[in-house]
Amino acid sequence: MARELSEVGVVGLGTMGAGIAEVLARAGLSVTAVDVGADAVERGRGHVEQSTARAVARGRLADTERDEVLSRIRFSTRMADLADAELVVEAIPERMALKAQVLATLDALCPPDTILASNTSSLSVTELAVTTGRPGRVVGMHFFNPAPVMKLVEVVSTVVTEPSVVEDVEALAARLGKVGVTIGDRAGFIANALLFGYLNHAATMVQDGYAGREDVDAAMRLGCGLPMGPLALLDLIGIDTAQEILATMYRQSRNRLHASSPVITQLVTAGLLGRKTGRGFYSYAAPHSGEVVPDAQTPAPGGAAAGARPVQRVVVVGATAEAGKALLAAFPDGGLDVPVLLAERKPGGVRWTRDVDELAAADLVLVAGADEPEVAQEVFAALGERARPGAVLASTSATPPVVVCAAASGRLADVIGLHPAGRAGATGLVEVVATTVTDPGAAATGHAFCAGAGLPSISSPDRAGFVVDALLFPYLNDAVRMLEARYATADDIDAAMTLGCGYPTGPVALLDGLGLDVALAVQRALYAESREPGLAPAPLLEHLVTAGHLGRAAGRGFRDHPRR
Repeated sequence: MARELSEVGVVGLGTMGAGIAEVLARAGLSVTAVDVGADAVERGRGHVEQSTARAVARGRLADTERDEVLSRIRFSTRMADLADAELVVEAIPERMALKAQVLATLDALCPPDTILASNTSSLSVTELAVTTGRPGRVVGMHFFNPAPVMKLVEVVSTVVTEPSVVEDVEALAARLGKVGVTIGDRAGFIANALLFGYLNHAATMVQDGYAGREDVDAAMRLGCGLPMGPLALLDLIGIDTAQEILATMYRQSRNRLHASSPVITQLVTAGLLGRKTGRGFYSYAAPHSGEVVPDAQTPAPGGAAAGARPVQRVVVVGATAEAGKALLAAFPDGGLDVPVLLAERKPGGVRWTRDVDELAAADLVLVAGADEPEVAQEVFAALGERARPGAVLASTSATPPVVVCAAASGRLADVIGLHPAGRAGATGLVEVVATTVTDPGAAATGHAFCAGAGLPSISSPDRAGFVVDALLFPYLNDAVRMLEARYATADDIDAAMTLGCGYPTGPVALLDGLGLDVALAVQRALYAESREPGLAPAPLLEHLVTAGHLGRAAGRGFRDHPRR
């Protein structure tokens, strides 16, 4: 039977520590909250008072309940006041030596049966545990920010953690109203191991000039439905914190994808740590402000559409009838002449189903469903002959590369990609893809057309995965590797990302929804382009596709999906 704890402590009263103290007090526990110096304690008290005041304003706490919560927390600068605690959570900065020192002090102060819990998000709990005289009673208890809101707690057990300690902490997590996911001691645990590889990849994308910061963030917010873009999230977390977590992950994994992007290192060296300093990837109104203000890197409004060619007539060419119809839904009329389905792919080649002369009047031709190189080359070769000079020809498919279509058309400067990029149920984002030989006016025409249709657009180079898939699918592949290693179950992985990071869908569920064959094709393309070992498709993904377990549509993927 798990112990029912009543007297607990928290060391470290930054945003996270203060939030943990509030969560514990809300569950009816008596809390001693400790930090060094009176100023730090008062800041911690202020965090709790402001957080509970917001909860009252939003109807989540009554005034009397708030008073009770505040009365249960005793603020102190004395570690000795923790001597009677049955469990103490340390929530101090992510530095091994500092955490080890605090745990050693608690080890000397507290009774032998007191549980010492670390809120570390990346450091080895085993290494922390062996700095004490009670390694069996040290455990990881990783909350997510903001602790009063986020429902996940990662309970980290080491090879020497006593089973009863794990039971006690699991029971406490349930009492706090949290979903506890119990895992082994591995750098990053579940959520951060998946999250920070993705964040680092996004930073590298900006560092290399692959895409601009606003486009990268819009890609993941609008294209995948994530609550924040990766660069804005790095600014919120703290770029120095991200660097420390990535360094810990890299020391264990030796995966180059976990080695901090040079831009992260440069920002930390310059002291540009994100919101807390008023500047990171973005600039803010003041330190600790969330208000983004324009800076030298901020794009001019409508700048992507500058120099666009006039578009009055749009024609849709469908390499399959269904693809053409779907495209009409993806691109609303926008006040332009109604798009027309002109052609469809049949055995033996393209069959034109309407008067080909329609092409002569088109300012923009959208090609849907030409996903195979042979089909795309045949369609674009025909368009190159029939479309009027100066018309923009746009592929809406993710494959083949846009430059393949451009070469087949004989109009290298006039061909772009207009790729509807919604994933995970998100809709409405279009990636405007330019090759190295695309005329800037043609790309601008794509942006202007999307704006006229009421659709947000971002700029992407003609690279595998464009922007959305180039960020999304490596993260999904990492989740498969975690599942393959039996580090965590599919349910725990999905819970970590939905409850810990606020994602609309967990990675395993998303893979089943998108189709494992689709994921494998994208991942193979990313690996073929980069030859980066960390981007090689997970063997488990390849095996499931070979076995015909393709996801929800097939009735079975990582999970079984009964067909209706």
